[in-house]
Amino acid sequence: MKNPEPPPIDAALQPIYDAHDHGKIEVNLKAPIKDADDLSKVYTPGVAEVCMRIADYPTEKAKYTAAPGIVAVVSDGTAVLGLGDIGPDAALPVMEGKACLFKQFGGLDSFPIVLNTTDVDEIIHIVKAMAPSFGAINLEDISAPRCFEIEDRLKEDLKIPIMHDDQHGTAIVVTAALRNARILSGRSDGDLRIVIAGAGAAGIACAKMLYSTGVTDIVLTDSKGAIHKGRPDLTPVKQGLLSWTNKDDLTGSTEEILDGMDCFIGLSGGTIHESAIATMSKDPIIFSLSNPTPEVHPELAKKYATVIATGRSDFPNQINNVLAFPGVFKGAFQAGATAITEDMKIAAAVAIADVVLDELTPERIIPDPFDPRVVPAVTAAVAKAWTDGADWIIR
Repeated sequence: MKNPEPPPIDAALQPIYDAHDHGKIEVNLKAPIKDADDLSKVYTPGVAEVCMRIADYPTEKAKYTAAPGIVAVVSDGTAVLGLGDIGPDAALPVMEGKACLFKQFGGLDSFPIVLNTTDVDEIIHIVKAMAPSFGAINLEDISAPRCFEIEDRLKEDLKIPIMHDDQHGTAIVVTAALRNARILSGRSDGDLRIVIAGAGAAGIACAKMLYSTGVTDIVLTDSKGAIHKGRPDLTPVKQGLLSWTNKDDLTGSTEEILDGMDCFIGLSGGTIHESAIATMSKDPIIFSLSNPTPEVHPELAKKYATVIATGRSDFPNQINNVLAFPGVFKGAFQAGATAITEDMKIAAAVAIADVVLDELTPERIIPDPFDPRVVPAVTAAVAKAWTDGADWIIR
């Protein structure tokens, strides 16, 4: 079948396309090659000397190659932003963009890799086979529930930092934002009653991290409503949530369950009507994180909520993963970590929240992505957590 001829680009959108023209990343040399002597050092015959040293003493790879400091950004294109399963070719601009953010915010080199397979075993095999070229793996935009198995099995088999950012980057930033929102609203973790709309990768990861920090009254919902004991259609992953979520075994739609709840976290792409928001507890916390269309528009949420956050950059309190992942990976590299642990993720959340702890207002519960304090704070906290464990007290 012949590929369709692309239409002309709208003039208003041309600057966006210009920013992506022929890609957004390139390889630069650290060692100059000015003459034959330089060439003989960086390549043959001199390179053979280094190769044999690494063959005899494998730990020397860390000193004489770039691999231990490079992050592989790996995706199969099945859950790209809000676009869904668009495949590896169409996902590549996002992975290149992620590489740009690693460099701009964390000073880390990374490389985008999109895979033309959605088979779990094949993805794991490919990532394991290419792992010697990298110091860490950032899994990106892989659909649930496959993403859980892929990450878990890679973490078990590879002794390098591995993180599925859609899960854990989101959870880190949401946990940081909720810590500060809770302080502003005068609530404690144990008092919060939370509904998380969206039981995919991000929603489940947020629930797990919040639960580990003391928020124990959490109900997750999906397109069919609350995840509860009486539902016959639950996947094994969702079935596993019932041992620690929805302790009152609530049933009904997301909107029905909001009655009396203190906090709504939206990761679903659905719409919540004003009548449901009006049934929440006094001065609720509303995080409507679907992008570009929040579940509850901020202007509507203002009528009821103490604190509002979105996934958008044109409203206050943007929940943006770039606050987390550059510092998390940089801290892991700095500490020589062989994994990214729960302690490291908690430490990252506390560090992000603490950056603006003395500046809290309802419009500022989370730092701006360009705040120069964020990455150093997260890096130091994550590196320390690898060695000493995390401060689990979310003040």
